[in-house]
Amino acid sequence: MRLAAYCIPVVLGLAMATPSFDASAQISVGVSITARVPPPLLPVYSQPPIPGPGYLWTPGYWDYEESNGYYWVPGTWVLPPRPGLLWTPGYWGFEGGVYGFHAGYWGLHVGFYGGINYGFGYGGFGFQGGFWRGGEFHYNSAVTNISDTHITNVYNKTVINKNTSHASFNGAGGTHAKPTRRQEAAARDEQVGRTPEQENHARAARGETSLRASENRGRPEIAATRRPGEFRGPDVVRAREAGRDEHERAERRERAERHPEERR
Repeated sequence: MRLAAYCIPVVLGLAMATPSFDASAQISVGVSITARVPPPLLPVYSQPPIPGPGYLWTPGYWDYEESNGYYWVPGTWVLPPRPGLLWTPGYWGFEGGVYGFHAGYWGLHVGFYGGINYGFGYGGFGFQGGFWRGGEFHYNSAVTNISDTHITNVYNKTVINKNTSHASFNGAGGTHAKPTRRQEAAARDEQVGRTPEQENHARAARGETSLRASENRGRPEIAATRRPGEFRGPDVVRAREAGRDEHERAERRERAERHPEERR
């Protein structure tokens, strides 16, 4: 089996002139939280093996709380609410001078997730990690780690990813993708929120000090895990690299704006 590596560059490309970001183009279940500084770049990590048939991968992402700033919610395998549903990852968008998070959701089709390259089949648009047929999920072994699991519904299709920005947010300085008509249509389909298992996983990540960007500098010790909420043991994957430079520069800019006397 050939497993595509998940490699996120550690240096964010130089900001270039981009078209003004159209907030009305954001297609998701709504902005849940906002922040003044951008999230760190996505860390580089490997995908842990799938636990068993029927599980789908949900990529790791940076979440935010006012008191402690950004913290990493590890990528993990979860069972969907019911067969036939696919996961649309959440994403950050730079809108109106702030960074807002658009929550992920389950649906019959994968919708817009900001053009973010989360890896493992989520290259920015759509999902190339597999598909449902007859109530069973068929996995693309080119981007899915099924190395130690007995799964027979497997195929191998090379994924060519043309997304080279790999930023963790959509907007000026990050990606500047806009939803396609198909993604806009997907947003009008039935949407199912995170499962209780996913909610518990995110809650556990919020309470894990080592997952805070201020502690790990963008390189979390728990980058991914085989099962939700499982933060200890052999099935926990550590980030290999971190892209922290742009985040740290943004933090310094914000501190300078708030406390101009420190520049003297």
